[in-house]
Amino acid sequence: MPLSLPQPPAAALRAVLDALDDPSAVRAVRTAAMRRSAGLLAPANPLPVHLLDPVASYPQDSPLAGARRTGWRFLIRDGDEVLAAADTVESPEGQAFSHFAEGPYPLSTLRALQQAAQHTGGSPTVYLPRLLSVPGHYMAALWLHPILDRAQSADLLIPLAPAPLGVTAHLPHHADELLALLAVGSRQLLTATG
Repeated sequence: MPLSLPQPPAAALRAVLDALDDPSAVRAVRTAAMRRSAGLLAPANPLPVHLLDPVASYPQDSPLAGARRTGWRFLIRDGDEVLAAADTVESPEGQAFSHFAEGPYPLSTLRALQQAAQHTGGSPTVYLPRLLSVPGHYMAALWLHPILDRAQSADLLIPLAPAPLGVTAHLPHHADELLALLAVGSRQLLTATG
């Protein structure tokens, strides 16, 4: 499937580069893998990060309508190896560096991007990749948003690993179906505990 990779705001890229270049600040915030690296660390694969919470309160016909962009995530590479991710947040002044993160999500994000780029569903639809964070369900997903024929193509989600219980990581879903499933689970949980 064709992907149209987003261009981050210059301020977001600059914030991450400044965090990577600042020796006094970086020692305190770098991840273990980044501290062990002897190579040149570089930000790559920028994706806008969107937050969706709580899923149960959004209308079923457009569950992504409540997603709001909160910043950008860059994968931090040492050559071909992904070591971590760097997040920026939107602030009144523009973009500000937030934190570095390691764990399973950076590699899972790269895998989902590669999976989406290699997917041959026969559709000429071009998708804009984004990251979707659904903290109420402990889920992050690669969000593939159609940019030309939105009326004929659905938003797709590829859940990142680890995925929440009942959701298979790296199995693409139509966004409305997956979010409706999560919303039903939320309503059932609220009813059971209420």
